[in-house]
Amino acid sequence: MDEILTETDGSIAIITLNRPEKRNALNDRLIAALKVAMSEADADESVKCIVIRGAGKDFCSGADLAALQKIAKASYEENLEDARSLGELYKLIRAVRQPVIAAVKGRALAGGCGLAMACDLIAAETNAKFGFPEVKIGFVPAMVAAIVRRSMSERLAFSMLTLGEMVTAEELHNAGIVHAVADEADFETTLAAVAECYAKLSGSAVQMTKRLLYDIDGLNFAAAIEQGAQVNAQARMSDDCKQGIARFLGK
Repeated sequence: MDEILTETDGSIAIITLNRPEKRNALNDRLIAALKVAMSEADADESVKCIVIRGAGKDFCSGADLAALQKIAKASYEENLEDARSLGELYKLIRAVRQPVIAAVKGRALAGGCGLAMACDLIAAETNAKFGFPEVKIGFVPAMVAAIVRRSMSERLAFSMLTLGEMVTAEELHNAGIVHAVADEADFETTLAAVAECYAKLSGSAVQMTKRLLYDIDGLNFAAAIEQGAQVNAQARMSDDCKQGIARFLGK
């Protein structure tokens, strides 16, 4: 069975984690396949938005049993290489041109919660649960720390990473981390509405905005303003901007 399923709905690329019998747990094959699918969507000029979702009842439960057994027996160098592979996936989500939406049903735990938070937006079912239970088995949620710290306040990040408790989609929505929440009956409609927003917008403008937002994260204020000026000038030269201005003036 393929670890990843891919399809395209208009300008929306849909990538499905396809290990429902394992709650879509992460292993080497799934991570590698997800990287390939993301890179292929990034290279497709017709794709304006990428959706990552899980088959079955859960989004992703983190590392599977075999992966944990591998970790327990591996050397430091082997564990470092393995951790970097997951980190490359998180970085790739930010590196692709298009906005990436996590469609979360059921549980998003450990590395699976990190995967959801690495995405640019999260749409979740009301009953979805998020959490980092790693500390309960003496493990450090280290690979997700950079993502979590950039997504929320220091105190909320501390509590999520060190208490090992699950939080609801509604709680994260109230904290501004989950973009949209809907019950099971309305979830697909809500998810489609968010994704289709990008189908109607200028692809170049959204992509340049995504890149700018993440590029200025480590800059001081003056450097960030200068970066914004350069992107502003580049955007003015794009066909989308010229056509948009012409339409606006034509009114």
